[in-house]
Amino acid sequence: MFKLLKRMRFILKFHKSVPFIKDFFTSTEVKRGTKLFYAVLFFGYLAFPFDIIPDFLAFFGVLDDIAIAAFLLERMVKAAPDSLKEKHAAVSEIS
Repeated sequence: MFKLLKRMRFILKFHKSVPFIKDFFTSTEVKRGTKLFYAVLFFGYLAFPFDIIPDFLAFFGVLDDIAIAAFLLERMVKAAPDSLKEKHAAVSEIS
């Protein structure tokens, strides 16, 4: 239940994670392989035409997309160096 509340809070504060994502991919402290891994996951999910829950089911169709985005961002924060976590403390709190 606590994890669900954290993810709901993430949805409301997603705009705060955009600078973190930009810095994650432009940082020299993050290994190229890590950047490539997350870029492939992100673009692979965008290119994959099937969802767990189809998008035409209004609210529920978007829910799985949000859950995947939250999961990927959470993994990116854990893989980020401490300097990025400190710089973007609001994102570290969310994930």
